[in-house]
Amino acid sequence: MADSKWLMAYSFCPMQCAIRKQMSGHSKWSTIKRQKGATDAKRGKVFTKLSNAITLAVKQGGGVTDPSSNVKLRFAVDGARSANMPKDNIDRAIDRAVNKQQGDIEEIVYEGFGPGGFSVMVEAITDNKQRTTPIIKSIFDRGGGTLGTPGSVAYQFEQKGQIIVKKNGSTLDEIFLIAADSGAEDVEDVSNDTSEQVIVYTNPSDLAKVRDKLVEKGYTIEQAELIRKPLTTIQVSDKELISKIITFLERIEDEDDVQKVYANYDIPDS
Repeated sequence: MADSKWLMAYSFCPMQCAIRKQMSGHSKWSTIKRQKGATDAKRGKVFTKLSNAITLAVKQGGGVTDPSSNVKLRFAVDGARSANMPKDNIDRAIDRAVNKQQGDIEEIVYEGFGPGGFSVMVEAITDNKQRTTPIIKSIFDRGGGTLGTPGSVAYQFEQKGQIIVKKNGSTLDEIFLIAADSGAEDVEDVSNDTSEQVIVYTNPSDLAKVRDKLVEKGYTIEQAELIRKPLTTIQVSDKELISKIITFLERIEDEDDVQKVYANYDIPDS
């Protein structure tokens, strides 16, 4: 399944690492500073997105600032903490909504088709729709896609709760029994060479309940959020098209106003 797992994938070139080892002290320090600057910029962009999500959650929750009484805020704060966002940043994002400093911030969902014809849904938070919409349209146009109208692809996705759980030595069946007992619909093992993880899917209204049950049983929750899960997927095997797809989606995800990107393409393991 595609979803947006690719968004967290990064690679490092061994050749670049070998070259850096041969650098002089001054050159190496200059490189480290540039790398740190790039890392700080990326982290700053992530924090901005998380802050906007927190502020919007308070606004949409009627000004409720207690995460235990505002489920959407609770998950937004959990996501911020998982990204190691400082508490002061979280508090400022909440205060921004309480003090009405968020302006006309709103959530916008864009729908369209990526290169090759697969369906894309983009969730954005913006204080200026007239700025954000042309940017998103331009990325679709330049990337070989087409920005659609509301409803053009939404029917191909369903909203679900998604919980990423560390297996902690448990089997898929053991986690499924606990999750299902509290209302989960499905469980998928996504373990790989570097991590042992399970994805638990729920109805949106059961997300908090299932998450709390898993925590109660001692499981580590890496992420809990509402997602748009594709009902069907389109297989893509052409390497050139795959590269084009990833570049296209990365450009969308990199925009400051974009929160999440969903797509229904699927790349076979082979």
